[in-house]
Amino acid sequence: MDVKLKQCFIAVDDFDKALAFYVDVLGLEVRNDVSFEDMRWVTVGSPLQPDVEIVLEPPAANPDFSPADREAMARLLAKGVLRGVNFTTTDCDALYQRVQEAGGDVLQEPMDQPYGVRDCAFRDPAGNMLRFMERRDG
Repeated sequence: MDVKLKQCFIAVDDFDKALAFYVDVLGLEVRNDVSFEDMRWVTVGSPLQPDVEIVLEPPAANPDFSPADREAMARLLAKGVLRGVNFTTTDCDALYQRVQEAGGDVLQEPMDQPYGVRDCAFRDPAGNMLRFMERRDG
């Protein structure tokens, strides 16, 4: 049996800012842009991984959420406590410089970790934490 990751979801509160970050800064491509009623979902992905996608969605996209649930999700997103995504890169320092020059919210500058990676971390425009890891040989 084969099991592979297809999609993961990230809550965003401003699609224009999110797309500027994920597409223009990180270099991901837009694969789908769907609107339904008052909601929108935009699928992005790395050109190097055509079978893996990140779906940018409203913070309370679940139709079963109550108004209180929607408000709670919006507050959590505003605090930056919702989880994001971990990426790999072949050059952590170059990626860090690119995101920093674009005004990215730095959480951690590049550093070597004892578990074999060099990594850095940012918040996207909605406050989600994104970590970028470069595998270190040895």
